[in-house]
Formats: sequence, C-alpha cells, structure tokens
Amino acid sequence: MTMDVLRYVAFTTDPAGGNPAGVVLDATGADEAAMLATAAEVGYSETAFVVPGDDGTLSVRYFSPLAEVTFCGHATIATAVAHADRHGPGPLILHTRAGVVPVTSTVADDGTTSATLVSVAPRTEPLAEADLAELLSALRWSAGDLDPALPPRVAYAGAWHPVLAAADRGRLADLDYDMPALTALMARRGWTTIDLVRRESPTVFHARNPFPPGGVVEDPATGAAAAALGGYLRELGLVPVPATLTIHQGEDMGRPSLLTVSVPEGRDTGIAVTGAAVPV
Repeated sequence: MTMDVLRYVAFTTDPAGGNPAGVVLDATGADEAAMLATAAEVGYSETAFVVPGDDGTLSVRYFSPLAEVTFCGHATIATAVAHADRHGPGPLILHTRAGVVPVTSTVADDGTTSATLVSVAPRTEPLAEADLAELLSALRWSAGDLDPALPPRVAYAGAWHPVLAAADRGRLADLDYDMPALTALMARRGWTTIDLVRRESPTVFHARNPFPPGGVVEDPATGAAAAALGGYLRELGLVPVPATLTIHQGEDMGRPSLLTVSVPEGRDTGIAVTGAAVPV
C-alpha cells in the first residue's frame, strides 16, 4: 500500500538541525512488512506510523530502516507537531509498544510548534562489568575516560540505553567506535542506543547516541535516551528534584539539537521531554 509520509526534524527550529523523522498520520491497514519497507525507503533513523482510534487516541509504531523499536522520542515529537499542523495543537494520547505516552503540542507567538511527551515510568539496572568492558572496547574508550561521579548504568524510559558519562568534552567529541562490535553487543542485550553524555553543569549536558541496530551510525537527537537519562539522574540522586535539564546533542554531527527534560519528584512518575519540530 502507498502511505503519505511527512518529513519533520525534531528538537530544532532549523530544518538543517535536529533529528529527521518520517511521520505517517494514518497507517490504517498497513502491516509490519509495509511499515518496515517504508521506513527503509525514507531512510531516517525512525519513522512513526499512526493508526487513529475511534476514541480519539492514537496507536503508534516506530520503525528504523532495519527493525521496529518500542519507543522513539524524536519521532513522537515530530508526530505531535505534524498532527498539530493539520488538526490544531493540544493534548494527544499515544499507545506505543512501551505503554501509554501523553503528548501535548503548543504554538508559540512566533509560530513555532513544540511538543512535550511524558515517558512511561523510568528505571535503571546495573551494567555488568563484562558488558561495560566490552562496551568500552567497542567505543575505543578506557575506564579512565569516564566521569566517576556519574556511574555507568542501563536506563529505561520506553527503550533501554546504557548511560556512560565522559570525563571531558573532548572525549565525547572524538567518537570513533567499532560498529560491528557495538552492533553485536547491543543486539545481544536489547539496547536501542548508547547514551554518551558529558555533564557541563548540574543541569546542562552534552550527549551523543550511537544507533547501529537501526542502521544509523548516530542519532542527532534522542528523546527516549533523554528521558532515560532524567530517570537515571533521579533514581541515583544525582540531581535535586524537581529539575529541568538542558541537553545539547547533534553539535558534533553538524545538526544541533536542543532537548529540555523535566524531572519531577516520585520514582515512578514519567519524565517529560520537550522540543520543537519543523517540516523538512
């Protein structure tokens, strides 16, 4: 079947920045094979496929060019903005493979449309020493490259992401990983991206997110990982809550992105991620 694919970039107001996403606002009747083929043709890190429900809710599935992912933040923001552009801003309820994700779009005085998603309940797990050693090897990092104040963990807010914090910005900027090795490790562990961060201040971070399982070397903006990072910081007591985090991503790729993360009190409450989006 032929689907109408909209193209947006999320977490930016500049079409040359942010992370591109495909959006199909009505994928009724499309099967998994058709969705995967369409995502591969689009070629972005993810394309969102929406099936409107009779009750006004939206069922959404996310496909990379190679596989389905349970949840994708930037494609969610792109979907909400695309929906707002055609039907007006306001709240939406998305049913995703990860769970129910509320998202609200708003239009600023300058005409910029933004959206805020609220993730499913986040959680973290220890990162096994063997997995950490293999991960560092694939990244061509050493243990000395890590910030001891931000311990390695695997974090979840709809998808799983190991969180590694670099001790300096230069280490984060110099990303040159072993793609086959990292792909194999991530496939075995079910990780979606690797969340590499550098803390500039208590609430300002720089991030990079390798995404080889999706057939993409790196994501310029990763809303799911940003939500997972917020949950990680809260669970480990690394930021006083409530907190508002600013995450800069994509700068080292030439696609600057800006993600705002709101971390509320309460271990089981979702993490809010806000960003603008514009059509390509």
